[in-house]
Amino acid sequence: MRASTIAEREARGRAAREHSKRSSHRTVGELHRNPIELLKQSSEGRVEKLVPLRYGRMSVSPFTFFRGTAIIQAHDLSRVPDTGLSMPICGDGHLMNFGGFATPERQLVFDLNDFDEVATGPFEWDLKRLTASLVVAARHMRLSRGTAEHLVMTAATEYRDRMAQYAQCGALELWYDRITFDLMAETALTPERRRVVRRGMEKAAGRTHESLLEKMAEFDGNRWSIRDAPPGLFHVHGVNTLFSADDDWFTTANWSKLIERTWSEYLKTLSHDRRELLSHFTAQDLVFKVVGVGSVGTRCLVLLNVDHMGKPLFIQIKEARPSVIAQYYKAPSLKHEGERVVRGQRMLQAASDIFLGWASGPSGRHFYFRQLRDMKLSANIELFDTDLLEGYAKLCGWIMARAHAKASGQAIEVSAYIGRGDQFAESLTGYATNYADQVERDYDVFLKACRSGELEARTDEDMAADFRV
Repeated sequence: MRASTIAEREARGRAAREHSKRSSHRTVGELHRNPIELLKQSSEGRVEKLVPLRYGRMSVSPFTFFRGTAIIQAHDLSRVPDTGLSMPICGDGHLMNFGGFATPERQLVFDLNDFDEVATGPFEWDLKRLTASLVVAARHMRLSRGTAEHLVMTAATEYRDRMAQYAQCGALELWYDRITFDLMAETALTPERRRVVRRGMEKAAGRTHESLLEKMAEFDGNRWSIRDAPPGLFHVHGVNTLFSADDDWFTTANWSKLIERTWSEYLKTLSHDRRELLSHFTAQDLVFKVVGVGSVGTRCLVLLNVDHMGKPLFIQIKEARPSVIAQYYKAPSLKHEGERVVRGQRMLQAASDIFLGWASGPSGRHFYFRQLRDMKLSANIELFDTDLLEGYAKLCGWIMARAHAKASGQAIEVSAYIGRGDQFAESLTGYATNYADQVERDYDVFLKACRSGELEARTDEDMAADFRV
């Protein structure tokens, strides 16, 4: 089979403009839908007593609401024409789903870090999720409309410029490209940005399994056990459980029975050397962990292991539910949702956790495995001034371009579609502003549903009070 020439690939990218003009990306489309019904749909199958906590965390602001409503935006994006330039996309690439972590070689990199919704989809869906999040966050921080629009233009033009650079790269160059904290410090435009990067490196160095053990667990002279901190952390079969008595997990005799077969299946998805490494660890305890905003109520476990020296390894076992992207963009997909997450993460990230794997639970639910904490770091954007936020928006645009270029091999086509001018970026700016307006309208509908009792919303503090003597 003859390989396409660069000119032919550029022509394909430009041809995509015929059915999806760059100016068309400004529109959010006709949004005749009930956001509450979509939310209820996304809450099906979650731990029942945790659904009110999900809504409680979403109710804090339009920004937290936006973080928990990937399903709504995926629905809305499917109602407007797309470019047809499809590839593995993150599916939920809002600005809080980027972060720092250590590579297997112990380099500290910044990259996408959430792949629950990863699937095949149009490249611009990721950009629209990111740019809308920038405007919603800017409004939450009470920044001006002009500042919000500048943030979107910054991210979108950085994506354009980096994609143009990646279009000149060979396959191996793309595969080995990494955005390290050292590189971020070197390319930072202001002293304050360099200072924040260096401070982040110092902070990440202290986020180890050992430091987590001291905070989360206690030793009784024989084995380690993780301390309950409900509602966020509790033992499935313990006194602080939030599982109903008839839940299939609760009726399983004990935690070792709950995890035994799943662990064996997970090991089969790892390479031989990783299995050998894990054989040096012994399981100590297993707890349920409530994570994030949109994921609250999905099943997530933390398994504490220690080696012969008493050194800990925390493994997170997280439920992988069907992707909202796959729900609204039809493309060939894997049967196992955990495998979908792992494969997508490996394709999009520059480097991935050595313990990534997948398995099915005792009741057939799908899960993926990863380290809970390995020099992981996230940005606290509410502490950023406009200069830092601009630098962060630029970084997100760069990371997304690298991820798309590596995962798809279509940097030439995407770059040709976008072109060299500002038309695409300006259209995304219009979209992000318009969609942020829609998010605020949906948020008002959501709050009314919570106040009327149609949805029950509870805060972490409110639920924690249930466990106090």
